[in-house]
Amino acid sequence: MILIITHKRDFTVDFVINNLNKEGIPYKRLNCEDILEYPWSISIKDTFNTSMLGEKSFRSVWFRRTMLPDLNHLPLEDRNYVLKETEYFLDNLFSILDVKWVSIPYKVYHAENKLLQLKTAAALGFLLPDTLVTNQKNELTSFYKKHQGNIIVKPLGVTRSQNGNNSFLLFTNMVPEEMISNIKEYDLTPCIFQEYIDKDIEIRATVIGKQVFAAKVDSQAHEETKVDWRRERLPFQVFSLPQAISDLCIKLVDTLGLRFGAIDLIRKKDGAYVFLEINPNGQWVWIEQQTGLPLTKSLIKELA
Repeated sequence: MILIITHKRDFTVDFVINNLNKEGIPYKRLNCEDILEYPWSISIKDTFNTSMLGEKSFRSVWFRRTMLPDLNHLPLEDRNYVLKETEYFLDNLFSILDVKWVSIPYKVYHAENKLLQLKTAAALGFLLPDTLVTNQKNELTSFYKKHQGNIIVKPLGVTRSQNGNNSFLLFTNMVPEEMISNIKEYDLTPCIFQEYIDKDIEIRATVIGKQVFAAKVDSQAHEETKVDWRRERLPFQVFSLPQAISDLCIKLVDTLGLRFGAIDLIRKKDGAYVFLEINPNGQWVWIEQQTGLPLTKSLIKELA
């Protein structure tokens, strides 16, 4: 039995569940926002027993993400208390499930730190963009001049912002000259500045266990996607990574304690490969549909 930890709006899980149903593989889906409504029990005395969603044991767990319950009907003080206790319960639950994880939650949270990703990738031998994280305006000005004005800015962690009922992605952007010229008027909040690298192609390398599935996207074919290919839903094609880069991708995922990771790379015009970042729970459905790469099948095999 496979346990899937997620929430109701996770459409990637919907896609995988369709495949599980087709193959007749048993699973249980834990939508975390409904955790207070599900049947669960943990007893500890001479033995340690757990029951979740009517199951006393699971073979493996696919950890996607969590979402806390909507408790807006409660007074603020009560709501904050129950939400915090619910969060603690989920952390406790994850820590006692003695199963095969894809991937262990605290490893996922740890690996989401982009500076850790860059530090680890550099130690393994990946090429990296020249990177700066600072609140010192003189340092940013010098960094901008060092790269002849060709630097980008991107979030440290927040990739989606909420405006009322609408949400939108926060893309990577070029730093405008106007900002540097008037830098005294700006407050430098935490973010990542990097040199802009002229690209040949961009690559998403999805690592599942010890397998690497690479797909390329021609982000340079359109003006609006040259800095960030996510601005348009561009088509992907199957791509063959050099073995040395493929091995580094596997090693990075393993070093971070993960079983799954979606790694973004750049191939420069001179053929060199540059590491950008890794998403421990990256999306792949669009890439699979475009390329036919057996990503879902490989994930299910990893969970089996």
